[in-house]
Amino acid sequence: MRFVTKSESLRKAFFQDLKAEGIKFDVSERLSYESFVGYMLEGTVSEIQSRIETFDAGDKEAIMEGFISFRESLNHLLEHLKVGEKFESLLQEGPWVAELLDQLAGNGAIEYEGDTIKLKEGTEIDKLHFQFKFPFNLVHNPEGAEKLAKQFALTDLTMEYEFEIVELDMKKINTLGRIASKYFPEDYLLRTYFGLVGRAILAGEILKSLDDKVPMEDLVKAFVRASPIAIPTEKGTLVVNFTKDAVEETLKLLKKLGYVDIKAGRVKKLRDLV
Repeated sequence: MRFVTKSESLRKAFFQDLKAEGIKFDVSERLSYESFVGYMLEGTVSEIQSRIETFDAGDKEAIMEGFISFRESLNHLLEHLKVGEKFESLLQEGPWVAELLDQLAGNGAIEYEGDTIKLKEGTEIDKLHFQFKFPFNLVHNPEGAEKLAKQFALTDLTMEYEFEIVELDMKKINTLGRIASKYFPEDYLLRTYFGLVGRAILAGEILKSLDDKVPMEDLVKAFVRASPIAIPTEKGTLVVNFTKDAVEETLKLLKKLGYVDIKAGRVKKLRDLV
């Protein structure tokens, strides 16, 4: 159960929040990439819009829809920057923030006051130059598009940071959900959160079943036969399905965290979940 990000700033903020709450996790990093293939229009906001208006009718509607979203996102960000905002707070708006901040920085339009980002006083927004990118699949007439826009392909070699959560305490898992909601999309957060909840439930059931040393093979077989576990809740039912490998990996985690001891193929409980 893990969270992955390519943002160095998000990595630092998420790391500090997890440490502050005492949530158990491991973090690793590896080389990764971001790729985009499409077209790019450059200029002021009004210049880009005027150029889109000259595209073929079949392409113009979809490109303009994307541009309107780009413009609204930019205006929303500028409203925050006019009064000043912390980078961590801006990140909560969405992953698009980082790219727009880079473009504004390229215009020399932002300044930093401690951990707060502000729009420079006197900045003439209408004169700022931007890059609006749109994917190649929006274009049905490539020859016409290439007369108006530059081809654009980006391969951004970057580091990817993976937070492996090794927490079984439900209170801390709930705290983790609150923290992660600041940094990750809701659908991603919910999948990971319920994965952690499911593993914690399985771990708790394993510990409840251990009164004395139990052969690991017998324990695993018993739980595989019992799968899935259905937990009634106030809002419905939570079903936790698991395989032999999942039970064995959960036992390894219980051992790592000091809840059980495994020797000579037998499992002994050392303590219960808090």
